[in-house]
Amino acid sequence: MKRRISILGATGSIGVNALKVVSHLENELEVVYLSANKNMTLLIKQIKKYQPKAVCIVDEESYNQVKEEVQSLNIEILFGRSGLLELAKRSDVDVMLNALVGAPGMEPTLLAIKAGVDVALSNKESLVMAGNIIKKAQEQSGAEIFPVDSEHSAIWQCLVGEELEDLNRIILTGSGGPFRQKEISLFSNITVKEALNHPNWDMGEKITIDSATMMNKGLEVIEAYWLFRIDPDQINIIVHPQSIIHSMVEMKDGSVKAQMGVPDMKVPIQYALTYPRHIEATWEKLDLINCADLTFEKPDYNRFPCIALGFKVLERFGSSGAALNLSNDYAVYRFLNEEIQFTDIPRINESVLEEHPWIEEPSLEDLLELDEWVKNYVTTY
Repeated sequence: MKRRISILGATGSIGVNALKVVSHLENELEVVYLSANKNMTLLIKQIKKYQPKAVCIVDEESYNQVKEEVQSLNIEILFGRSGLLELAKRSDVDVMLNALVGAPGMEPTLLAIKAGVDVALSNKESLVMAGNIIKKAQEQSGAEIFPVDSEHSAIWQCLVGEELEDLNRIILTGSGGPFRQKEISLFSNITVKEALNHPNWDMGEKITIDSATMMNKGLEVIEAYWLFRIDPDQINIIVHPQSIIHSMVEMKDGSVKAQMGVPDMKVPIQYALTYPRHIEATWEKLDLINCADLTFEKPDYNRFPCIALGFKVLERFGSSGAALNLSNDYAVYRFLNEEIQFTDIPRINESVLEEHPWIEEPSLEDLLELDEWVKNYVTTY
């Protein structure tokens, strides 16, 4: 029997790669729902190819055109934020892949978990913002989270068959992005084009900037805490420029397990959608004979101050993760629009983390209100 899946963010980098996995495993996976923000041209192509039961186009101006283009297919067409949330809470799927970008992806994760649907999670912001809320919802519904981020997928795979009490630490790897060796004095002159030129990975704009600032590592530290429920001091980061080892775990006896592979997001996506199997794939495999040397470096917190902010969140908890995540979303968008400098991103993020109205146990409503506060703060910074 095919596994029924929903893909939120189908026209983004993760969504497109997920549909390549679906095409490869057409006898294993069935697309039931798709959503897109405003790329209606690509969404229409996806609808015609995969013929889902329903889709949502968040951009309401595109709704009529999408509906007109696929009217003969008898597919339900939803629109707007409300349509997206409606798809997220439907329980007639086995797995929902959340490939949404940024804070807007948090609530769909929570709704799917409450509905008892397992979530293949690419949207790290969900756990960064609302880890405690989502974990409580999981306890009630029994739904599972399957990590899609390459680093967390690697840790997940390395821990299969292990006892968590035997774990000494996890080691999150990061490429160091395009500015690993750039003079810090030149950071203020970094352009958007330079920051989007990642040496190894082909990703969307937002996550590529997060890699350039290494804010992605700070957020991944928080996500790792909620996924694996280990002490913050058991989470380490190491720079691995080749992006071949996606992360590692060290056991208490000194044994280290690493998950390796080419830097291709289809691998962790497929594992999350077909867990616990490693099904045959047609894409590039790692060639160890011709593989370049594997090197490792300590992360430079002076060069990349955003990393430390993730650990600060795990000292404070409460609303700190949500504040940091929201700040980074808005700061990155301002940088992409060339309104602020590259070096303003960590400054803004740290300022919001320190100055926001901290709440010990925020509710979903509290987080939505915090969004407005952070938006105003970052916009006027």
